[in-house]
Amino acid sequence: MGKRSRKAHKTAQQNTQGFVVVVFASDMDQAREYETLLKVNDIQALIREPESPAGGMDEIAVMVPEDYLDEAHVIIESQDAYDDFYDLTLDDEEEFGLDDDLFDHEY
Repeated sequence: MGKRSRKAHKTAQQNTQGFVVVVFASDMDQAREYETLLKVNDIQALIREPESPAGGMDEIAVMVPEDYLDEAHVIIESQDAYDDFYDLTLDDEEEFGLDDDLFDHEY
């Protein structure tokens, strides 16, 4: 059994060799969204799940090749800004009481 775990650990290290963390996700759904976003933009991405709780890692790492780190940051930041803008817009509609009934009247 000891050989298996070392082999699996070594394989995991080889798969992430040359990759660096671009962002930490709070859950697996968010990590998959980042991975998909990066892959759609032609950047290879890997998800590294957290180690055991004793290891101190509680967030999920999304990793990209080191050569694409800057580009990946720009893509993720742009998407986050886009999401924040639409979240803000939806919050404003609720705050000012705008709803679909406003536009339902026939003239």
